[in-house]
Amino acid sequence: MSNAPQDPAGSAPHAYAHHTASGAAPGARSTQGRSPGTGWAAGGAMFAGVLMMVLGIIDMLQGIVGIARNDVYAEIGDYVFEFDARTWGWIHLVIGLIVALIGAGILSGATWARAGGVALAALALIANFLWLPYQPVWAVISIAIAVFVIWALCADDTPRGGGTATA
Repeated sequence: MSNAPQDPAGSAPHAYAHHTASGAAPGARSTQGRSPGTGWAAGGAMFAGVLMMVLGIIDMLQGIVGIARNDVYAEIGDYVFEFDARTWGWIHLVIGLIVALIGAGILSGATWARAGGVALAALALIANFLWLPYQPVWAVISIAIAVFVIWALCADDTPRGGGTATA
């Protein structure tokens, strides 16, 4: 007879029992201290950082085009938020630069970048809403990206700042 400890059901514990949460089936993922779906949010936060860098670079290029050539974007009739292309170019250049920098901060795991990313994604969302008549397709895509970035950064609850996780 074996000297292995018995579980309440009377059988010897499985070889992987020490890897699972108490009461979980062998092979099941432990969710101790984390909410289900956190892996998606953590991956989404990393993807949000990449999206912010790409969106920032594209916004900077869009801004440079607006500054360099005032006639590159279509003229809008009577629009409440009507600015000339150079003004929109400067707006997109500045926001794009900051968005790209915060995206890099998110990828490096900086805690400040997460809050800054949410705030800047909200600002970019508003700017792209106001930009809608000038380039409707790109503005809608940018708005959707900003909404995803806000969700991903708010839903991610993984520790930041070099802290060590304990079991």
